[in-house]
Amino acid sequence: ILNFVVILLLTPIYVLMVEYDWFTPDILRFFVPEDDYVISIFWQFMLLELAIDALKQRYPEGICSLQYTEPLELLIATRLSAQCTDARVNMVTPALFERFPTLEAFAEADPEEVGEYIHSCGLYKTKARDIVAMARMLRDEYGGVVPDTVEELIKLPGVGRKTANLVCGDIYGKPAVVTDTHCIRIAGRLGLVDSKDPYKVERQLRELLPLEESNAFCHRLVLFGREICSARSPRCADCPLSDHCPSASKTM
Repeated sequence: ILNFVVILLLTPIYVLMVEYDWFTPDILRFFVPEDDYVISIFWQFMLLELAIDALKQRYPEGICSLQYTEPLELLIATRLSAQCTDARVNMVTPALFERFPTLEAFAEADPEEVGEYIHSCGLYKTKARDIVAMARMLRDEYGGVVPDTVEELIKLPGVGRKTANLVCGDIYGKPAVVTDTHCIRIAGRLGLVDSKDPYKVERQLRELLPLEESNAFCHRLVLFGREICSARSPRCADCPLSDHCPSASKTM
């Protein structure tokens, strides 16, 4: 209760800091010690709101960069994207989906033939086996319909929480947090999460993100990570959040 009261008292300060662009880590520490739980939560919400607004302005669409026309195609494309770029996957999938145009075609496919089409995506033997097994399970146990919950999707061969969240968010319009490498790295640099474990990052971001913003925000993090906040050479001088980011001084 005390924490809740303190946050309420700090809310007017928060509004002024955001409205007049006064928000910096040093100013925030002036009001409450940095290691205080209240200021930690307060800081995270302010920084997240700034990040949501900045990325929305920079990337208005906030959509997945994988190309697909139906749920099964997104499911397969996302499986192919593991340790592979989305650009490469988009080069491979047109021929793959032309050769195997339906769920039944994938379910009856020879994994070796599927592997020939996806060879350049890496780990092609494992991915090919997963795709065929996934198609068979969808046909035999789900009536040919891609599930709409994370819990059911992760039962499919080769499908983890990242893929499941992507499908739930992009196909079914549900609040989703896709914790790919860009999301984990940038959320950590901004101080929004304190872990690099994908599941822990997902849980922490779910507690912070507005439901209606979560899916698009994660897509925008991917675009932002490619353009500005890369793993090895972040361009902090060009970052719209550099004045507020607690990691900017460490990476510049």
